[in-house]
Amino acid sequence: MSWGTELWDQFDNLEKHTQWGIDILEKYIKFVKERTEIELSYAKQLRNLSKKYQPKKNSKEEEEYKYTACKAFLSTLNELNDYAGQHEVISENMTSQITVDLVRYVQELKQERKSNFHDGRKAQQHIETCWKQLESSKRRFERDCKEADRAQQYFEKMDADINVTKADVEKARQQAQMRQQMAEDSKADYSLILQRFNQEQWEYYHTHIPNIFQKIQEMEERRIVRIGESMKTYAEVDRQVIPIIGKCLDGIVKAAESIDQKNDSQLVVEAYKSGFEPPGDIEFEDYTQPMKRTVSDNSLSSSKEGKPELKFGGKSRGKLWPFIKKNKGVTPEDFSNFPPEQRRKKLQQKVDDLNKEIQKETDQRDAITKMKDVYLKNPQMGDPASLDHKLAEVTQNIEKLRLEAHKFEAWLAEVEGRLPARSEQARRQSGLYDGQTHQTVTNCAQDRESPDGSYTEEQSQESEHKVLATDFDDEFDDEEPLPAIGTCKALYTFEGQNEGTISVVEGETLSVIEEDKGDGWTRIRRNEDEEGYVPTSYVEVYLDKNAKGS
Repeated sequence: MSWGTELWDQFDNLEKHTQWGIDILEKYIKFVKERTEIELSYAKQLRNLSKKYQPKKNSKEEEEYKYTACKAFLSTLNELNDYAGQHEVISENMTSQITVDLVRYVQELKQERKSNFHDGRKAQQHIETCWKQLESSKRRFERDCKEADRAQQYFEKMDADINVTKADVEKARQQAQMRQQMAEDSKADYSLILQRFNQEQWEYYHTHIPNIFQKIQEMEERRIVRIGESMKTYAEVDRQVIPIIGKCLDGIVKAAESIDQKNDSQLVVEAYKSGFEPPGDIEFEDYTQPMKRTVSDNSLSSSKEGKPELKFGGKSRGKLWPFIKKNKGVTPEDFSNFPPEQRRKKLQQKVDDLNKEIQKETDQRDAITKMKDVYLKNPQMGDPASLDHKLAEVTQNIEKLRLEAHKFEAWLAEVEGRLPARSEQARRQSGLYDGQTHQTVTNCAQDRESPDGSYTEEQSQESEHKVLATDFDDEFDDEEPLPAIGTCKALYTFEGQNEGTISVVEGETLSVIEEDKGDGWTRIRRNEDEEGYVPTSYVEVYLDKNAKGS
């Protein structure tokens, strides 16, 4: 099967077909280009998606990634970033292995096609020229033959006419002979041109056209093979990244399998554990027996039942019930506003950070010292005295950091020493962790809080009147001082900075006038006129056996 023999007369159709083949190839190139653009766009969107959900540096969100579920999500984001990279590889490989090669091949194909059809047109033009020569020779031969016939007829007519002179007859005879010779010459020329044309025509249809069409056929078949190879390459480019994409997906699965719900639950405990113990039971106050009760948070709203109304506008002694919500202030340097366990963690983190800073400054000092030694041994390299100021500055920084670390280590040792032996259940409620003084006080049932911050008594049990702290103090102005029910010894120094509390010094002995009611506070008195509340865990209480409990 050959186009040269089978399609010898389809020059124009072959020209159209080969142009269509080039158009198909260019369409495929355009398709691959658009695929590469889609891959790049998809990869970019995946990278932006991964970046969008990455935790921000030095933010609370970054701290959340200590949980295994969050770590798995972070691993998923990283694997997604690698996954996006493989789509970029697809785009790059398709561009380099398909698009670039095909674009160059199309240019070569167009040039080859142009050359082949140029040769074909040239052959067509040559055979057409030969045909025109043949036609011209044929027409001349035909014309000369007719002219010879007319000249012969004219001679014969003249020769038969007795009235014509011999000179005219001779002239007619010569004219006839000349025309006859011209016809013979035209015949010979026509015969020669005809033979030449037949030879050219045979070569045209059996040699030139088959050779040209064979080249065009081979060119077209190469184009078909090339587009098929490009399609295989298209598939292989995708196939090459499948193992790496599989590894990315395996990484996501592995990250998901690494999620440990028990570990995350333990991290929640470590993050929010306060170190407090739940409050104890509240003692029952028997109102059926006439007895002198100490004023407590439970008897505040009913201690003046005999009075028809509460007094307002009285002078306050400065007492403050330790269960009133206060606004949070600035965090103290020793983190004393945190619960014990959280305070310990904050102090430990601070100590670790300071130790890192100390190590960093120490390394810098060692480097400066070595450099100074080099300058001492080789003065041409630098002046040793130029490093003295920097060395002194670094040494001073190290000393400051060590003092700071020692201070926080002391606070840490204090907290770690107290945690096992102390009950801190009420410090989360007290003014010890809050830096702002309250402004108003509602009745005691409203002010008391449970460890989770909710009220422990229903709203229906609250007093209908809201009074200022000064009004409560006025009620106590009419009562006698509470009797001492025991003594206590201060285990630690306590700075009573909030209203209603009292400062104590470690080792100091004081009188106990109201026992801890389960809220973590004990009411004590120093001398006869100075009293207030201290954390129960800060003192060791010795109650009198014969004293009446509150």
